[in-house]
Amino acid sequence: MNKKQTVIVLDFGGQYNQLIVRRVRDAGVYSELLPYSTPIGKIKEIDPVGIIFTGGPNSVFEKDSLCVSSEMLELGIPILGICYGAQLIAHLAGGEVRTATTREYGKQDITYKPAPLFEGISSDSVCWMSHTDYVSRAPQGYEILASTKTCPIAAFGNIQKKIYGVQFHPEVVHTSGGQQILKNFLFRIIGAAGDWTMSNFVADMTEKIRQKVGDKKVLCAMSGGVDSAVAATLVYKAVGPQLTCMLVDHGLMRKNECEQVLSVFRDGLGMNLYKIDAADRFIHRLAGVTDPEKKRKIIGEEFIRVFEDEGKKLGKVNFLVQGTIYPDVIESGFGKSATIKSHHNVGGLPSVIDFDEIIEPLRDLFKDEVRRVGFELGLSKEIVMRQPFPGPGLAIRIIGDVTREKLDILREADAIFREEIAHNNLDTEIWQYFAVLTGMRSVGVMGDMRTYDYTIALRAVTSIDAMTADWARIPYPVLEKISTRIVNEVRSVNRIVYDITSKPPATIEWE
Repeated sequence: MNKKQTVIVLDFGGQYNQLIVRRVRDAGVYSELLPYSTPIGKIKEIDPVGIIFTGGPNSVFEKDSLCVSSEMLELGIPILGICYGAQLIAHLAGGEVRTATTREYGKQDITYKPAPLFEGISSDSVCWMSHTDYVSRAPQGYEILASTKTCPIAAFGNIQKKIYGVQFHPEVVHTSGGQQILKNFLFRIIGAAGDWTMSNFVADMTEKIRQKVGDKKVLCAMSGGVDSAVAATLVYKAVGPQLTCMLVDHGLMRKNECEQVLSVFRDGLGMNLYKIDAADRFIHRLAGVTDPEKKRKIIGEEFIRVFEDEGKKLGKVNFLVQGTIYPDVIESGFGKSATIKSHHNVGGLPSVIDFDEIIEPLRDLFKDEVRRVGFELGLSKEIVMRQPFPGPGLAIRIIGDVTREKLDILREADAIFREEIAHNNLDTEIWQYFAVLTGMRSVGVMGDMRTYDYTIALRAVTSIDAMTADWARIPYPVLEKISTRIVNEVRSVNRIVYDITSKPPATIEWE
């Protein structure tokens, strides 16, 4: 098995950091995000083919600025600094960084000089700036490679050392030719192979799982979502009948979810999959709980307890498979980033688990990469392109406490929403769409009688990887049909609202 080429993206707290990772992967080179504080020894151990310093909100000359050792520039590894990352390179190499009187933000005309980093890019182009500090003097041995009207050193580099800094953001679409600049760094400067494909990933991961598991037993939780489905299929490809899959019916699934999972994976693929009816124990533990973080922790812990109980019936089970993906890890808290929300796959696990080890084969993948892996494994479009579904299920789509009555209401409303989206051929355009049972009740009139019933919120977004998302522009006639059907067909609902907030500032899920 060949060693995977890796480009490390060192996180200095900028808003586009995950996007940089995506852009590198889109070019066919594996990339991972690491904290700026990652020890040099760890970086040497990874042996990356290249390093990218991200942007960030700090000033390099502040006392508590996020910094790395100047030894980083002497590792012989090609480096690209973006925005704050460029300023940091200049600072470490003996250049000068100053604070401008006004912040420069938005599109700017830029002029490039001939250089490997800008090969194939028009000398007069447009870039996206977002900074207050700027490089006022390039370090000795570094050439000035680009400039704008207000930024004389918009890019600089030491071509011999293969170290470059750009004050602008090539990773955003507003920079003309930005992806080509990144490709130039990856292929002309680094000389990367560009062999990060889902086919290679499947082959490598299958072999890793096979070697790790040996002749031992593996237990997998099937949640009904894309991530757990792909994770289970990948492990099944590696170890076959050594894998036992459990579908925990926690009572928080979408309508007809359990039946579909059993049909596809047990009856279709021949997996050793069986259903556990655990709705009572989950709903009992959730009784009266309104805090979303507590819900997630309870559900995550109860999942593990169910697996422990069932695992004992199976005898010694050495490994537990989880469908954790990269956005789960990042959103649960990374480096100095704030914890946006915990995920049951990466948070809420009890300190003592009745398994030797957890296998997370998709932990390094974004959602669209998980889907490509699913197709690579031969799963149908119906499974691979199904709606993302959180592990805690409908519990975190009910604002407030969770009851059987509320679950039944939400299940029916959500089914109507999804049915109408598919009926109008919008299911391939919209990345995720679902209903939320809000904690709000309001007055209505139905059949000349006053009602005081629940409000359902509809959420639909377009996205690629769940890191950012925009609200979907569903045609008004479709929204009208959905609203009419839910109010007419679902009891205890008299009002429908549509969420038109993007991510950021909102998250995709409400809780």
